[in-house]
Amino acid sequence: MAVIVTSNLTKRFGKLTAVNRLNLKIEEGEIFGLLGPNGAGKTTTLSMLATLLPPSDGGATVNGFDVRKHPSQVRHSIGFVFQDPSSDDLLTGRENLYLHALMYGVNMRNVNEKMDEVLRLVDLFDKQHVRMKYYSGGMRRRLELARGLLHEPKILFLDEPTLGLDPQTREHLWSYIKKLSKEKKVTIILTTHYMEEADLLCDRLAIIDHGKVVAMDTPARLKKQLGGDLVKLRIKKPDIAALRKLKYVKSIKQHGDLLTFTVNESASHLQEILGKVGLVESVESRSPTLNDVFLHYTGKEIREAGEEGGYFERMMHAGNR
Repeated sequence: MAVIVTSNLTKRFGKLTAVNRLNLKIEEGEIFGLLGPNGAGKTTTLSMLATLLPPSDGGATVNGFDVRKHPSQVRHSIGFVFQDPSSDDLLTGRENLYLHALMYGVNMRNVNEKMDEVLRLVDLFDKQHVRMKYYSGGMRRRLELARGLLHEPKILFLDEPTLGLDPQTREHLWSYIKKLSKEKKVTIILTTHYMEEADLLCDRLAIIDHGKVVAMDTPARLKKQLGGDLVKLRIKKPDIAALRKLKYVKSIKQHGDLLTFTVNESASHLQEILGKVGLVESVESRSPTLNDVFLHYTGKEIREAGEEGGYFERMMHAGNR
């Protein structure tokens, strides 16, 4: 059963179209990823689904509620962990949870049991009486996960949940996210810049560029769509014509003395390829990654994509021209 459905969901800021006729169906209990460069429309999409921004055109339902007509019901159905920490540094972890419980109308008769439950879920029960200003970055993110779950939402939005964290802390948070999906049956929609994160966590993902979905499937199927293994050869004066005659060689690209192409079953054919192209300085052969998929569909690496800033910054810049 789909718990989030968008129908031509669109958001414009003046002349700038941040999200362009987006159509998604996200199933109950699914971990769904939105992958794309800064400014692609990921956070804008989450903001509309969470009723923080009104759509310009089209619409969406979240847990069966229309985001325009029933915003209160939508908000009670979701939890949201933002990119930037939003907890109060002067309060303890438990006090932050209690404040959230008051704001979301959590039943006060069992609020202490609920706080104990989510604190144990993210391994912060022993740190619950420590003020937030003494929490590490990873502890803060874990507390915000706990806070987002306190009112038992059916859907949890995670906007760059591990941004800026060290690799070890990221891996710990990944385990918590998978645990939430499996044990609590929470539908999770996350945005991320980390390809490994998307590959490991997501049941399905959509690659978004310029406000549009350019590809959507499981990580495994997206990688398979590239059509074989990736081979890179560094070679001077390569015989590209000879390569093109090989039926198992596809998508040849040349950048100076570097050739990049896809090959069906490269282990079986690499020796023949090397015999056709001339004197090779270096060889690399590997299976495709999500980063390769991203490059294929957007033409740029995700870490290079933030140069123009997000849509809000670009909108403000456009307004000042």
